[in-house]
Amino acid sequence: MSNPLTVLYRDEHLLAVHKPAGLLVHRSPIDKHETEFALQYARAMNGGEHVYPVHRLDRPTSGVLLFARDPETARTLGLAMMAGAVSKTYLAMVRGWAPEQGVVDHPLRDEPEDRRLKGQEQPVREALTRYRRLATTELPVAIERSPTSRYSLVELKPETGRKHQLRRHMKHINHPIIGDANHGRGRHNRYFAERFGQGRLMLAATRMAFQHPVSGKPLTISAAPEASFLEVLSLFPGFDVRDHSEK
Repeated sequence: MSNPLTVLYRDEHLLAVHKPAGLLVHRSPIDKHETEFALQYARAMNGGEHVYPVHRLDRPTSGVLLFARDPETARTLGLAMMAGAVSKTYLAMVRGWAPEQGVVDHPLRDEPEDRRLKGQEQPVREALTRYRRLATTELPVAIERSPTSRYSLVELKPETGRKHQLRRHMKHINHPIIGDANHGRGRHNRYFAERFGQGRLMLAATRMAFQHPVSGKPLTISAAPEASFLEVLSLFPGFDVRDHSEK
């Protein structure tokens, strides 16, 4: 069985990989029938030794995924995450022409993974996302009432880590992410699924930056989006994803 993960960075304390869209990070109450997880593939890359996920990526999101190779490193990185000392950068394609830049400061209610808790009142927590528009395009296709359809590429930087934060925040400002079945626009999602033969979520984790938990030196881990994402980016002439990945 081939390993769908790609190593981005490895040392004696850390293992960073690229996770493809569609792969769960670990077992979940919602997906009890699934048998393949990024955690088991990362463990295989670690010689069969246990690895510790220090954050999560939603199943349909691709990109940088970081594991610790020992409990102490996991604890240190977890504290850094909670303190806001880990910078995460995402690339997303959204409906409409988003503003050049902005901040979404919109609290979000917790979404429990366990369906048995769905009927219970969940706490509302602060949530903040910074965004920057990188490119725009206008397609000669009438998907809603307009004879054309507009889209933007945006860079997203979450400063908090709420469940589905980026997807919910972009919906909140009326620029939902393409391919988002829960928070997006069905007509646009169907158009892209039919045009490209796949209906992936157009959200990719492209960069993480933090101080190494042992050496203390600055560390940046980057990954270009996978092929299924890049294919859709062809709709933005003149945009070079390498420029985004290297900044």
